Amino acid sequence: MDYLPGGPHAANRAAFQFGGSDRLTLAAHHSGTALAIPAGQLSLSGPAEVLDAARWPVRGDLAHIDLAGRCFVPHYAVPMLHRVRADAAPLRRAPKDGAEELILLPKGAPFDVLDIAGSWCWGQAGKDGFVGYIRHSDLENSQLESVA
Repeated sequence: MDYLPGGPHAANRAAFQFGGSDRLTLAAHHSGTALAIPAGQLSLSGPAEVLDAARWPVRGDLAHIDLAGRCFVPHYAVPMLHRVRADAAPLRRAPKDGAEELILLPKGAPFDVLDIAGSWCWGQAGKDGFVGYIRHSDLENSQLESVA
């Protein structure tokens, strides 16, 4: 582990340090680059915004990248545009066949995939539609055709 900057035990130290200023510095980074902390980033500004859970793509561990700064979660995802391949596909509240059906999406309907786990995708129907789970086999990736 001698290849780590700062010696063999650098992995046991914090990667970032505050050096008594408003600049965040990389403690173990060989370039010594400093990153500025935007003003207000760590401030609390009042009560949390009340969300429409059925239409906001946010859950405890993940949210749509557009919600960064409005919702605090460990990870944000850029949506991957897919379209419904089947004649119709149910959007469900949970990733299981017996879960409540929120809406039936018609063939060709856009679906923004934010997470794929096993045979299920979590995301949002269109830009402002319902949020839920859909079987991966009911979707086709349309990222390639949207780039072309």
